[in-house]
Amino acid sequence: MSLRRVLGLGLGLGRALGRRSYCSKSPLPPDFVEALRAVVGTPNVSTAMAVREQHGHDESMHVCAPPDAVVWPHAVGQVQELAALCYRYRVPMVPFGTGTGLEGGVNAVQGGVCFDLSHMDTIMELSLEDFSVSVEPGVTRKALNSYLRGTGLWFPVDPGADASLCGMAATGASGTNAVRYGTMRPNVLNLRVVLPDGRLLHTAGAGRQPRKRAAGYDLTSLFVGSEGTLGFLTLATLRLHPLPEATAAATTAFPTVQAAVDCTVQVLQAAVPVARIEFLDEVMADACGRFSNMELPVAPTLLLELHGSRHSLAEQQQQTEDIVRLNGGSSLAWAEELEERERLWAMRHRAWYSALALRPGCQGYSTDVCVPISRLPDVVVETKRDLQDSGLTGPMVGHVGDGNFHCILVFNTQDKDEAERVHAFTERLGRRALAAGGTCTGEHGVGLGKRALLLEELGQEGLDTLRSIKAALDPCNLMNPGKVL
Repeated sequence: MSLRRVLGLGLGLGRALGRRSYCSKSPLPPDFVEALRAVVGTPNVSTAMAVREQHGHDESMHVCAPPDAVVWPHAVGQVQELAALCYRYRVPMVPFGTGTGLEGGVNAVQGGVCFDLSHMDTIMELSLEDFSVSVEPGVTRKALNSYLRGTGLWFPVDPGADASLCGMAATGASGTNAVRYGTMRPNVLNLRVVLPDGRLLHTAGAGRQPRKRAAGYDLTSLFVGSEGTLGFLTLATLRLHPLPEATAAATTAFPTVQAAVDCTVQVLQAAVPVARIEFLDEVMADACGRFSNMELPVAPTLLLELHGSRHSLAEQQQQTEDIVRLNGGSSLAWAEELEERERLWAMRHRAWYSALALRPGCQGYSTDVCVPISRLPDVVVETKRDLQDSGLTGPMVGHVGDGNFHCILVFNTQDKDEAERVHAFTERLGRRALAAGGTCTGEHGVGLGKRALLLEELGQEGLDTLRSIKAALDPCNLMNPGKVL
């Protein structure tokens, strides 16, 4: 399996073939590093190989591609100056948040300068009355919710990792709460963007945070999910939500995968306002239970959480129990205390590491398809059968409430036959989702790994339109080149 095939068809297995496979198109211009230091100071520029390699990969399987230099700006003006400098000398630029992505989005495949934005970590313009807050790119979701403690508000988008909020906007992130509160896209009201040439853009107008707008093209939505290919997100104005009066979570096991997914669809059809409804197949349930030292039946399992008033919650619980019973699920033991619920969801968020623990010393790759709810039972069952027929270790977990699920494929990267089977499986899964009217990526983004599937999903006209937008905003192709398109 050649590296060209892996990255051309692009399904995330690059690191299986070695760690350092990219180099810069051309060396940095003479005295360019000194010019960077003049903007941000010597301590905030590094060309050390260890630092560059740290910034040349994320959590994905893609081969490390280190930048030629790393800079740490502390203010938006510095980002503008640095961008203008890179633009003048035609040096590629790569934004970096926390490096928790899963599609090679921070890999500097053409070298250049990595902008580590973690030092820009101010929370500003909190408006309790308007349910909004503005955050710089160094602010993570956990830091924001800690800051909001005691206000009665929270930011619910929860991808698992403690990712930076601007990074979550850049990848169009989602998570366990999306079925109730939406993904990043509807929760971003405005963005302050430094364009590739250093100009500043406010996507909804400077200082504006309306709950809805119909003024011109939706520039905010254009930049949400742009994966760092159009500009640097240096401030995000976010929609906040009231904390629910009452919360209850539970687990329930089912005799088959089909029964568990059918139950999910019926809960949604019954308009039960679930906040979370997560699926684990029997392999993942066993792995999560053992890794987190919790007792879970080795069976297809749903993890549910309900939010509401105390009165409405009791009604929701009864509705849910009735539907679970109709599908052969086990009785639900509701956890209403915060500590119990946090333990349950901590277990769910450790699913990646639980899967890796099944085969110590092996690597993991997570798929990310999303399909219409009506097609979810068939696609999940077909995928489960395909996994078994392929002889692969690939526990399944997913945000099935919005049709999004993952197979965490754990395999020996030195075993070419197994790597080929993983590659073939991921191709089949991506195309199965497309054939069902879905998408190849629900929340991880395209990055390096899904460019071929993006063409199949959008068609040539759709891809050409994306390229036209890219060319208009980044005519020299300097912003995170080699990603998405």
